[in-house]
Amino acid sequence: MVRSSSRWSSSDAALRAVQVAFDVEMQVIEAVRYAALANQLSPSDQIRKILGLPVTSKPVRPRLTVTLNDDDYVLLAKRFGIDVDDKRQIKETLHQELIKFAKKQTSRKE
Repeated sequence: MVRSSSRWSSSDAALRAVQVAFDVEMQVIEAVRYAALANQLSPSDQIRKILGLPVTSKPVRPRLTVTLNDDDYVLLAKRFGIDVDDKRQIKETLHQELIKFAKKQTSRKE
């Protein structure tokens, strides 16, 4: 099967990319994360900027992620009085908790 070069060129480039990890002091990690936040960049894009490399565009849909296991869902369902099987409602409740947290942080700054 012959692949169209224009269709797969971005995939080929991604396959050739290599992730590089740096073992550095916490001070360096904090400085990069802080700069990334201040510049509205991902830590990876901030490192690219520091190194003088091209930076990808800002994410179209910025998001936060957390990994939840089955035990976490049980604890959260109990905490919020939600059926443990209603993961959609649990996620929505967590979303609202994050919004409340952000509003609280913002009001402290004022």
